[in-house]
Order: sequence, then structure tokens, then C-alpha cells
Amino acid sequence: MEEDMTIREHLLPDEEGFPSQHSDLPQSLLMYLYVGHFLARWGARMWEFSVGLYMINIWPNSLLLAAVYGVVETASTAFLGPSIGQWLGRLTYVKVLKLWLWTQNLSFVVAGIAVIGLLVYSNLKYTNLAAFITLVILTNVSGAIGVLSTLAGTILIEREWVVVISEGHPPGVLTKMNSVIRRIDLTCKLFAPVVTGFIISFISLKASAMTLAIWSTVSVWLEYWLLTSVYNGIPALSESNKKKTSKISQSDSGESTSSYQEIKSSHSFDGGDSALADNSWKRKMIEWIWNALSISAWTVYLQQDVVLPGVALALLFFTVLSFGSLMTAALEWEGIPAYIIGIARGISATIGIAATFSYPILQSRISTLRTGLWSIWSQWTFLLICDHVPESDRCVVGGVQNSLQSYLDLMAYVMGIIISNPQDFWKLTLLSFFGVTLAALLYSSHIYRVRKHLFHFEKLLVRFEWLLG
Repeated sequence: MEEDMTIREHLLPDEEGFPSQHSDLPQSLLMYLYVGHFLARWGARMWEFSVGLYMINIWPNSLLLAAVYGVVETASTAFLGPSIGQWLGRLTYVKVLKLWLWTQNLSFVVAGIAVIGLLVYSNLKYTNLAAFITLVILTNVSGAIGVLSTLAGTILIEREWVVVISEGHPPGVLTKMNSVIRRIDLTCKLFAPVVTGFIISFISLKASAMTLAIWSTVSVWLEYWLLTSVYNGIPALSESNKKKTSKISQSDSGESTSSYQEIKSSHSFDGGDSALADNSWKRKMIEWIWNALSISAWTVYLQQDVVLPGVALALLFFTVLSFGSLMTAALEWEGIPAYIIGIARGISATIGIAATFSYPILQSRISTLRTGLWSIWSQWTFLLICDHVPESDRCVVGGVQNSLQSYLDLMAYVMGIIISNPQDFWKLTLLSFFGVTLAALLYSSHIYRVRKHLFHFEKLLVRFEWLLG
């Protein structure tokens, strides 16, 4: 449901006084950025679509394995998402790039090989239960790590590099780059399932898993070359990286000084007051729990002006009607061919692509807030949300937002475990409807709080009278 994240900015200021949108922007390097992003997203979208089909075929007549995978994937994102945002803020761009690309692609290779083993030895759960469970766990863990790596890449490209590259240019440049990035992602969401569906329908599931493993093995080298070329060729990225490195060094220096003072303090009451030592141990435990739960990241998130729209967006993820693994598995159980499911998912993505074209036009004419209002009440068609945070909080807020969305996504998969019979899928559909409705109400309340109205009823009345007249 990443098309739900199309809108990134508040009202655009007047662009007068800025240089031309394309001045000083190396178009060849931007193309490298877009192609590298496309290659990375294509592999992720292949896995995202096919995993539900793998699971329903490994364990027929039950949504249990598909729901369990969904729980593992979304739980890892929910609990580790904020930490990933903070972790990205402490690493240089080059380190993040390496870890993202190599971890993501290696994980999908391992997951693909594990799936091939489960499909080839289809009776493994009867002949060797331990081996079956091991391969299922390996598939789940590898897939989850791959998705976490994809999240790191999404934050790096969409919320860091694109913003840094567009700095010093008209705000419309950021809007255009965001639209292109989203269009690439949605294009992968359109065509990757279709291609994978045809491979599954006309060749085999094993062939699709093998294709995923080969794609991940080959594409990682080209992705790395393309994106490192972008980093080396755009001075703004290296300058921003130097600032980040400086901040990291200062932070590490501060932490070292603090640690030294704690050690010195602890030596000062050696053999003395044991109560003080006990309090120090308790304080360290509290700090560990605080960091483990990412309390500071959630605190930053809750202080943002867009917290209510963020919660509304997250509620949209409490659904099984997003062509995720549950819905894909349910459709497969109904006997719908994989290529038809892929085409249907492609049609859904096409609507999201249309949103990337219509957003800049609507945003310039009726403002971002009203565009978001119209869109969230049209959830059955496409989704938009508004996201505007200070640069210093961008990674942290991005990680928390993805984490919150994963919590709601996780709840949907937990419901899938509870209601695992494909015949009862309609109950999950009804819960999805209630979630979307609550999201629309929350966003509408945010609009009313900011604008003191939802619609210009007087203008609507005038137009209605004009039509009658």
C-alpha cells in the first residue's frame, strides 16, 4: 500500500525568484537514480506478490501460512522500524547504501531458494516435519529481513536523497521528483505481479521463485553501480553526508565523555554507598528499555503537526483488500489464475500511478490539505496523505510512521490467523471497511481543526443553484 504515501509536502510557496527547475540538476545522474530505484523495487514487488501464492500452495485450503508470514514481516517492521530510522541517522549514506542493497538482495535469494525446496519436496511436512518447519522459518525470516532492508532503502532515497538533491531549487522540483519516484514504485507494482503471474500460470511456481533468486543475484551489482554513481556525481549528497558525519562524530564524542564520567563516578563510590550503585544499575535498565522501545522516536513523532493525518494513514493499512499475501492467497484458493490476480493488482496500481500525475495538478489548484481530504474519503479509489517534518526529524519520523503502519497491518494479519478459513474471508473484508471509515473521520477532523471547515458549502450552493437555473 505504498501508493498511500504519494503526498509528501504542505502548501507550495511561490516559485518566483527561483532558478529554472532543471538548472544545475544533472539529468543523466537523475536517470541513474530512477533506474537504480526501479531495479531495487522490482525485486521487492516480485516477492511481495508471489509470497502469498507460495504459502497457499505449500499449505492448501488454509490462510494460516500466509497470515503467519504477514505477522512475521509486519511485526519486524513495526518493532524495528523506528530503530531503523534512528540507525540510518547515525550512518553515512555510503554505509546505508551498501547494507540496504546487499542485505535486501541476499535475503530474497535465500527466501527464493527456501521456497524452491518447499515446493519441490511438497510432502516434506509429512515425511520430515523438522525440515519443513526449518524451511518455513527460513523463508519467513529471510523475507522479513528483505522487507526491512527495502524500508531502509525507501527512507534513504525518498526521504533523504530526493530532498537533498532538490534543495536550492523551486519546490516544484521536489514535487516532480517525488512523483517520478512514486511512479516508478507503482509501475513496479503494476508490472512485476503481472510478469510473475504469467510465469506462475504458464510455467510453474518453482520457476517464479528461481526467477526471483536470479534477479536478486544479478541486479544487485548494477543497482550498486548506479546509485554510487549518483552519490559521487552530485555534490549536494556528499556535502550532506559530511554534515551527517560531523554530527555523528560529535554525538559519539558526547557519549564517550558521558561514559567516562559514569565510570569515574562509579569508581568514586567503590566500597561506599551500594544504594547509589543500585540506582545506577536501575537507571541503565530504564535507559535500555527506553532505547529498545524507541520511546524517544515515538516522542518526536507525536510532537509533529501531522500526527493525526499520520494515524489516519496508518489505519488504512488495517485492511486485507490491498492485494497483500492474505488477499492473494484467498483469491488463489478461489481458483483464480495467478496471471489474472497479477493483472487485477496491476489495475489497482494503475489508479495509484494516475494519482502521481493528478496530485501536482490538484495540489496547485485546491491545496494539499483539501486534496488529501478528497482522497482519503475516496480510499476505494486511491489514497493520499500529507507529510511535512523538519529535516532533523525526517529519518526518525519516517521510521515511526512505517512502524505505526506496520502495527495496523500486523493486526490485520493477526485477524487472518484467527480467521484462517478462506470461506470466512468476508469477515476480514468487513473489518477493513470499518478501518477505512475511521481513517477518513480522523483526517476530516484534522482538516476541520486546521481550516475550521471541510467544504465551501456556500460555493457548492451557488453552483447547485446555477445548475438548477
